[in-house]
Amino acid sequence: MTVVNALQIVRWAAWAPGLDAAADWAEWLAAPTPLRGDEVAAPPLAEVPAMVRRRIDPLGRMALQVAYRAQDDLTPEAVQAMPLVFASRWGELDRSVALLQDLARQQPLSPTAFSHSVHNAIGALYSIQRGVRANLSAVAAGAYSLEAGWIEALGLLREGASEVLLVAFDAPLPAAYAASGLDAARMRPHALALRLRLGGSLQLQAEPKTTEPDDGLPPALRALRFFTDGEAELRQGPWRWSRAC
Repeated sequence: MTVVNALQIVRWAAWAPGLDAAADWAEWLAAPTPLRGDEVAAPPLAEVPAMVRRRIDPLGRMALQVAYRAQDDLTPEAVQAMPLVFASRWGELDRSVALLQDLARQQPLSPTAFSHSVHNAIGALYSIQRGVRANLSAVAAGAYSLEAGWIEALGLLREGASEVLLVAFDAPLPAAYAASGLDAARMRPHALALRLRLGGSLQLQAEPKTTEPDDGLPPALRALRFFTDGEAELRQGPWRWSRAC
């Protein structure tokens, strides 16, 4: 029996400082540890010309790197026709904070910094580099932005897209927000890309808010662990991930 809202992950890629290959992620997700401080801050992103690459902050490089890797087996035509969903709680907030600080000091604003600070900037940059002609969405839904992106991707698939690329990326808040209490203790800057297709077993359902698991992981990385470790379900916040029988 086909579950109409169930999806399959055709291909995935993830990157964080110190974590690149699938084996690295499996080991770390089983026993998360804080950043040591000596990890490489950003992936190489050799796919993007140097002139463009040097204007991209580390978080944006992570998002673009996993997007390239999740589609690296496709023809240019297939990439250009695939809808994109980029999901992030805060986006590149460091840039926005720096712009606000410049305003407070009555300094002129950098047009490049501003253009990269808007929430859809990284997705737009990827679509330009790849020549994508399909739909591009940028979503933000707090801690559960990956789940919001999944719902957006599901809608695009139900409307006829054969596959959708979902990219979720986030980083700890800038130092100016240190007292907010919003950061997970072991949160690393991270990016996750999922190529999604209808007809799999993975389901996402809204439900009454549940107690958050006490593992220090942001919800997107907890979802990645669920995708890769074979558990039957994951409950977090107002969402339940499960596998259709």
